[in-house]
Amino acid sequence: MSWLGKVVGGAFGFMMGGPLGAILGASVGHQFDNGVEGLDERESFNPGDQHRVQMAFFTATFAVMGHIAKADGRVSQAEINLARQVMDELGLTDNMRETAINLFQEGKKADFPIHDVLAQFRKECHRRTHLIRMFLEIQIQAAYADGTLDSAEELILQTICGQLSISRFEYERIKIQFQAQQRFHQYQRQHSVNRPSPSHVLDDAYAVLGLDKTASDAEVKKAYRRLISQNHPDKLVAKGLPEEMMTLAKEKTQKIRKAYETIKAARER
Repeated sequence: MSWLGKVVGGAFGFMMGGPLGAILGASVGHQFDNGVEGLDERESFNPGDQHRVQMAFFTATFAVMGHIAKADGRVSQAEINLARQVMDELGLTDNMRETAINLFQEGKKADFPIHDVLAQFRKECHRRTHLIRMFLEIQIQAAYADGTLDSAEELILQTICGQLSISRFEYERIKIQFQAQQRFHQYQRQHSVNRPSPSHVLDDAYAVLGLDKTASDAEVKKAYRRLISQNHPDKLVAKGLPEEMMTLAKEKTQKIRKAYETIKAARER
């Protein structure tokens, strides 16, 4: 059973401390302030441990998602639907889904400590750069849930980058890749797999890999292999991605693979 299943199931109380521990405690309904109750010493988690990082990632993901949704003063139905979609894709149990919803609600509160949450999240992740990047990508997706990125949402995303040591250049690059990935995926869902891709779709396929059409075959293959390695579900789980969120990593690798196959097919014609 994963850490979240144990916490939600009440098998033990767990004290992570800090704003993330307080937010998770409020969302799960357990009391974390008074220490650990009934926790086997063999299952205690220290800072940097995989299970502790998983807890921090899950907690911060849904809480910050809620904060972004409320950034413009109201939570749109599209933003609510996105949160539900992510939960559906994860295949969460009823109790785990309720926890995710409660985390989302915590993030919507006016006094949500975004800076403290991000500071602790960065500390818990302990330089797991690929994990931090996935966190940012999920928040970018949340910001674009209603089809636009307004100034308030942009400010929060920039705050996230600043506190997680993601440069403005890297942020803009990730944002471009995300937008291209969304357009490319949408086209693939709507058209036959055997149909030659038009120029703008091929441009998006290159952007998904962080390249343009001038890239050599060797550069395309290198970029593809690097992205597949970085986003491999098993590797991300080993670094602290919650097991319940492996589906997101699998979907991303599928999109990367499809983009690579589209480029290869175009070059072979």
